[in-house]
Amino acid sequence: MDAVRVALLREVLAGTEWPAAARRFAGALRSSVVSRGGGLLLVGTAAYEPWHLAAHLVDEAAWSGQPELAPTLVRHRVQAGDPAHLAVGLGRVAAAGRGETLLLVAPDAPDCALLERVHDARRSGATVLSLDGGDREVRGLAHEALTVTDTAEVDLDTVQHLVGAAAGETGPAPARRGRRGLRGRLSRLADQLTAPPPPLW
Repeated sequence: MDAVRVALLREVLAGTEWPAAARRFAGALRSSVVSRGGGLLLVGTAAYEPWHLAAHLVDEAAWSGQPELAPTLVRHRVQAGDPAHLAVGLGRVAAAGRGETLLLVAPDAPDCALLERVHDARRSGATVLSLDGGDREVRGLAHEALTVTDTAEVDLDTVQHLVGAAAGETGPAPARRGRRGLRGRLSRLADQLTAPPPPLW
């Protein structure tokens, strides 16, 4: 989703909690990755692989000049012929440790094996964040969580768009009004629209 569509989405959701909640969560993600410097691991459940969020974060990393936001996508099933950036298996989650950030995207309850690996990573010092559907065990493992339940005005995919777009934002939140804030937003939008595309997945 490009910057113009994200801006329209934020406009549609104005007055709800979601734009601000996504910015808060993205700020926690950015702060953890940038301050700790150990890299970002992104993992979903066996039934849900967060390809879309991975692509958004790669885009934001390129556009914002914050390469540390580009995640390592951890997959449940890795095939022998997969390219290197798609060949990272679940063992990487259990091996995560101090300085690393683990983002778990779990629309539904993950299986016990994944939860155990996430628990091991947290115990070893990794920061755990979750975008989830409300599972209590996932929330119990996360240092920071953003929960999207079935009764919310938006779905988890939409919130991932908002989080991905907000992850590369720096400085004051763009909700501020005034000439200076508008000029900054327009300048950033122009930079994003004219920047060369990042490498494809």
